[in-house]
Amino acid sequence: MTEEPARPRKLILYVAGQTPKSLAAIANLQRICAEKAPGRYEVEVVDLKKNPELAKAHSIVAIPTLVRELPVPIRKIIGDLSDEQKVLVHLKIGDE
Repeated sequence: MTEEPARPRKLILYVAGQTPKSLAAIANLQRICAEKAPGRYEVEVVDLKKNPELAKAHSIVAIPTLVRELPVPIRKIIGDLSDEQKVLVHLKIGDE
């Protein structure tokens, strides 16, 4: 019996430069993924100061915003991700 390949999981964190809130969001996301779902998510950080056109293209209205693109449905959470339980429940990280 062969195992079905794991479905890809992808998180995208939209930030704007190296602000304290952006740096806190990056650190909090790295900590949450390492502690609660190690190796299960591909994380991409997108700096909207370098690529401002992506904000409109991806419907980002505030920063930092974390988007769980895969698995679907797409889920978003805004803020510095300091409330770990809110992140885990809202994005359903670790439930799959």
